[in-house]
Amino acid sequence: MTNTLRHPAADPAEAVAFFAAELAFEADPDDVARDLEAGDTAGFRLVETRSREAFERARIPGAVNLPHWEVDAATTADWDRDLVYVCYCESSACNAATKGALKLSALGFRVKRLAGGITTWRAAGHPVEGTGLHGVTCDC
Repeated sequence: MTNTLRHPAADPAEAVAFFAAELAFEADPDDVARDLEAGDTAGFRLVETRSREAFERARIPGAVNLPHWEVDAATTADWDRDLVYVCYCESSACNAATKGALKLSALGFRVKRLAGGITTWRAAGHPVEGTGLHGVTCDC
């Protein structure tokens, strides 16, 4: 038996449920970039969940900044509950987006996490704005 098949593949119906659920929780950077480029952002808003300093250094155009430790009912009181909030942070090695998404969902918002964070976004060549576009560090 090969290492690859040592654990059998899931039943197709179980695989459909698993992968559909995974897509319900994450947004693909390329999909988001295409939407931003087309000006088609109806229904979602990007939320940078790192520090304000990290946001100033490098951010995805159009994103709002709300550090995950500041997410509460007061800081989100005027947020549109009909939108989906796509949280992002530095990378998959950082969990600030997960912390922000958890807090937002606990407050009743619909959320997704941007797969790979701003590191994956930048590696794909998508636009970034900010004051220090070189040497971005995680201030999570």
